[in-house]
Amino acid sequence: MSRPPQPPHRRISACLIVQDEQEHLPGALDSLSFCDEVIVVDGGSTDRTVELAHAAGARVIENPWPGFAAQRNLAVDAATSEWVFELDADERISPRLRASILALLADPPEGVSIAVCPLRNRFLGRWLGASAKYPAYRSRLFRQGVYRHDESREVHEGIEPRERPAVLDGDLDHELATTLREALRDTWRYARLESAHIRRPHSPSAYLTGIVLRPATKIAYRTIVDGGWRDGWQGILKMVLDAGSDALVWTRVLLRAGGGAPRGAQPPDNDTGRTELRDSDTGRAHFGRRPTGPPKVVALAGGANATVTAASWLRALDAEGLDVVLVSDQHNGGEEVPARRVTHLWPLATMRALDIEMQLRTAHAVVPVGRRAELIRHLLPGSLRPEIQGLEASLDPARAAQLARTAVDGRRVPSDR
Repeated sequence: MSRPPQPPHRRISACLIVQDEQEHLPGALDSLSFCDEVIVVDGGSTDRTVELAHAAGARVIENPWPGFAAQRNLAVDAATSEWVFELDADERISPRLRASILALLADPPEGVSIAVCPLRNRFLGRWLGASAKYPAYRSRLFRQGVYRHDESREVHEGIEPRERPAVLDGDLDHELATTLREALRDTWRYARLESAHIRRPHSPSAYLTGIVLRPATKIAYRTIVDGGWRDGWQGILKMVLDAGSDALVWTRVLLRAGGGAPRGAQPPDNDTGRTELRDSDTGRAHFGRRPTGPPKVVALAGGANATVTAASWLRALDAEGLDVVLVSDQHNGGEEVPARRVTHLWPLATMRALDIEMQLRTAHAVVPVGRRAELIRHLLPGSLRPEIQGLEASLDPARAAQLARTAVDGRRVPSDR
């Protein structure tokens, strides 16, 4: 007896959520020609968006706009492939990124269910580097059924890996803004959405930090440490608008009538060493990501002896199920530990290495190994030196892993899954 024909195996589905994107959508769909299926969820377009999606062969789902996260989950749930790639209408998959995706699909690394890719922004006609945090890794490729978006968030709904992700080559090209008017409109829009999810703090210092101190620090850090000044006037303007958006968020919170948490406000994120602002009276957080999965421990080491010690300790933590990485100015002697090498373990180089690690997956603790690393850690900004009290490289790995799990589980918000 002959077997009935089997449906074709679908390796990858592309998912897009759109609304009034007739100008951008054709280019995005063209860059997805290698995908087995393309799913477009439209939130109520009044232009030719739906028509163009149908004409390109996409499967179109029309659904009144429920919010970013819910709309993205609807698209993901409709996918029939083993892997999902999420794309926005104003983004394009570069040829090199396409080749990297296909290579990963052909031979997925064991135990890996998510991958990140570098996001490259074009702003007012110029490709930006450091001023837009390039490579600005984003989690866009993941196994179907493993990850979903957090629907309690109106913004910053991107997926946080629960494991060390695979890193794809090539850029995801993003048209950030083509005119100053568009850039200002986007700044206002995101500030309005963000401010609607913050409880009004009782402390005046929270407003001083949010409106003045944090924006000024952001501009200084991204200009000097990241080297954003190299991107010309477009880069400087982008950094000013990003900092201005932060100030605008807290200005709107200050001017909002009434107190308490607005409708749909996020639950608190009690993680330490993060870049978000926090009000000690309410415990509400802003700008934060919500780490999930096992604790991530980063060890800093300078010199051969400290590097060997750090690599050995991290290897033992890895065996205990923790996510680990070594930042060092030495090769780690072939040890099976993920490593990020810097030319010199100096403050600026270390900051850049840790910033990339935070983009890949949020670190819960940065542990210095050796005197030089201890000095460097003291010079890092708070957002790049999270700490778990008592966690040191001299601690027995089994005890260290238990300490890390206990500390991280105590910080989890109820919505973590």
